[in-house]
Amino acid sequence: MTSPAQSGRQALVAWLDHLEHERRASPRTVRAYGDNVLAYLNFLERHRGEAVGLDDLGAITAAELRAYLAFRRQGETGLAPRSLSQSLSSIRAFHRFLDHRLDRPNPNIALVRGPRLKVGLPRPVTEDQAHGLLNEIGADPDREDWEVARDEAVLTLLWGCGLRISEGLSLARRDAPLGETLRITGKGGKTRIVPVLDAVREAVNGYVAALPFALSPDAPLFRAKRGGPLSPRHVQASVQILRGRLGLSDRVTPHALRHAFATHLLGAGADLRSIQDLLGHASLSTTQRYTQVDAAGLMAAYAKAHPHNG
Repeated sequence: MTSPAQSGRQALVAWLDHLEHERRASPRTVRAYGDNVLAYLNFLERHRGEAVGLDDLGAITAAELRAYLAFRRQGETGLAPRSLSQSLSSIRAFHRFLDHRLDRPNPNIALVRGPRLKVGLPRPVTEDQAHGLLNEIGADPDREDWEVARDEAVLTLLWGCGLRISEGLSLARRDAPLGETLRITGKGGKTRIVPVLDAVREAVNGYVAALPFALSPDAPLFRAKRGGPLSPRHVQASVQILRGRLGLSDRVTPHALRHAFATHLLGAGADLRSIQDLLGHASLSTTQRYTQVDAAGLMAAYAKAHPHNG
């Protein structure tokens, strides 16, 4: 029988197990959620002077939760608004688990609002930076030719087709050699058709020609050094190394190549609905954020196309 003094922490263990094995959350996500909620439980125990049980968690007041957030915001090591918001999100998710799985609802949690956040703008890489990344891939003499071809193909795919990393790595062996278009299944199972530039087709087909492994049609196309599927973490780490060599900002990421794809289209005069379709955004409001990235390019295209500008 679980004692009240132990049940709060045991509930945390059960929730993390649920995230890992039922929700299939990544280890990084599980660790972040666990750290956030453990800090919350530690604060409640200090605040109350005793261990926190399940019944206690079901009775936490909005004032107590606000006191915790204020505590985390204070001091030299206080959390920034975005981190504080993520902490509150973890706590809310934990309390939903307590409600749905352990019959300990707490309506007070919904009364607490997080800090107001500024909406960050996408930070695309420039054309020169993108070319620099691609050129730098082949500068490592310890890499095998097929690995160089693979990384060039992946980054060219993200930049030239505006794909998320997960979408690029979802290509199967049967998808290559590439044709004129790609059918991509993105977030929410939404399918879109993306045109394939010649440079993308050549990079991916060049990788396939150099690939040293025989793959079945359904196998993931991009492979790691020992033959397993290539991971998103590898792509992120590779770009981190490349930008370090080139002295580029840490904002130069694989996802920034996707942003660059949208910005180039916008600067060339593409309409937002078309960009929305190509990126697979569910909402036009997400795509509209790009209008603030390249305002000069947008205005130039507008001035060129508007019938009154004659």
